[in-house]
Amino acid sequence: MSRNQPYRLGDLQLRIMQVLWDSGPTTVAEVQGKLEGEPLAYTTVATMLRKMEARQLVRHRPTRGAGARRRFVYEATVDAQAVTRTMAADLVDRLFGGSLADAMSHLLENRDVSRRELARLEQLIDEHMRRT
Repeated sequence: MSRNQPYRLGDLQLRIMQVLWDSGPTTVAEVQGKLEGEPLAYTTVATMLRKMEARQLVRHRPTRGAGARRRFVYEATVDAQAVTRTMAADLVDRLFGGSLADAMSHLLENRDVSRRELARLEQLIDEHMRRT
């Protein structure tokens, strides 16, 4: 995938990526067991991993399990920061016309924000202002 192309992942794809980022190389059964939310069939997880591999988000390698049974171990081929960066930018572009101020205003108006989070946001803005 091109570095400039945004990663558009569905909820299940993002959940699977989170498991792979947190766990490293993982079998389908292990991914299935670590997924949050409603339990999913093994075949559902395997099918999604194959689709994600076709999009070059993950790759697999065969390995031998107990009883010399062949298993596939999957690992992420993109890092969490790249996915977060492109998905966040895509969200701001598509929902807020590229306006970070509009996105932030929306979040501040529609989410509970603690004083601690507001202080952190102020700190981040101050740091960014000093760099630019």
